[in-house]
Order: sequence, then C-alpha cells, then structure tokens
Amino acid sequence: MLMVLCGSVLAAGLSATGISGKAVAAFLSVFVVLAGVNSPLLFPRSIGALEAQRRSVIDGRPVVYWRPGCKYCIRLRIRLGRSASRAHWVNIWQDPAGAAAVRAANNGNETVPTVIVADQPHTNPDPAWVRDRLSSSA
Repeated sequence: MLMVLCGSVLAAGLSATGISGKAVAAFLSVFVVLAGVNSPLLFPRSIGALEAQRRSVIDGRPVVYWRPGCKYCIRLRIRLGRSASRAHWVNIWQDPAGAAAVRAANNGNETVPTVIVADQPHTNPDPAWVRDRLSSSA
C-alpha cells in the first residue's frame, strides 16, 4: 500500500510538471506492479511456525519460511504456481518462532526462503525440487 501511495504522490508531481498522461500512467503502473509483487497477498496465508511444524508431521508437506519483499521468496512462490498453497508458509517477520527456526537452520542468519522437509532444512532450494516434494506428499 505504501508503494502505491508513494507512486501516486510522485505521479501527481509529474503530472503537475506537464508530463503527458500516458507517461504518468506508465510510471504509476510500475509502482502498482512492484506493490503487488512485494505484497504478502501474493503468498498463501501464513500460519505460525509451531502450527506449520505440527501440520507437516501429519501430512508430510514442506514448511516454507519467508518474508515480504524477498526476491527469492517471490521467485519460489511464482514458480510453484498453484501448488504453493499445498505448502505450509510461515512469515518470519510475523512469527518470532519462525524467525528462530530459520536462524537455527542458517548459522544465526535469517536467510529465506528456508524450506523444511522431514526436519531437514534447505536454504533457497530450487523451486522444481520443492514442487516435487509437494507432489510426493499428496
């Protein structure tokens, strides 16, 4: 939302200087796209780390630790397509237990995406590999 607001303010300023409406619209659309890609709405609904771990034990599906704005998380989410909703997603900026799990798996660093499959952490794994894990847990 903040990106759209900033883009709107800048677009209004450009418009006031006499720049064409098409150029202003193109400029604003860039901010709208950036806001959409960086939005948590792009991701399946996050749950807490403890709940994600509990569900993963039951259904065998991966737990994906992520944070908004992470280009590698966005890449993973987009490349997983519809199968992304099958994973258990944990936003480490909203869940301190999730952030702690990521630090434990990455030598104290909050490196995301970190995917946990069968209690084994995988940092920034290939999306095809994650998709295979989602398919095999069906």
